Amino acid sequence: MSQSSLDDDELFGEAANEMRTDVEESLAKARDALPEADSVWDVEADNTLGVLNSLKTALDVGDAEEHLRDAKKWYTMGERADAFEDADDLAEEIETIAELIDNVDDAREQVGDLTATIPQLRSTLEEFESEDGADTEADADAEAEA
Repeated sequence: MSQSSLDDDELFGEAANEMRTDVEESLAKARDALPEADSVWDVEADNTLGVLNSLKTALDVGDAEEHLRDAKKWYTMGERADAFEDADDLAEEIETIAELIDNVDDAREQVGDLTATIPQLRSTLEEFESEDGADTEADADAEAEA
């Protein structure tokens, strides 16, 4: 084997290690960008709408999607180049973080829907209560006149 091919193999090995490191670093950044469990669970507000807005803010995945994209990019490059000897752990971590991001995004969307619905529901209930109160007053007035 020539010196040139040894150097090429060594360089390829270094590049493969760097790709794996890039994937691992991007996955770590994605994990760090996800919301903390306590920030989703412990919210403080004066009313329901405030709680929902706080929760929606807490459910922001931040840069996690971008970091996951970077991890997938480097992982795909390494896989196609057959640079990884054992990358099952990376594939599993990518899948786990992708599912978690999807779950958080789904929850955020549901909270957003509630955030839009609750004020409308409150207005409808207030209108109903005021109509019910007006009907009760009209009934009382009619009884008083009789």
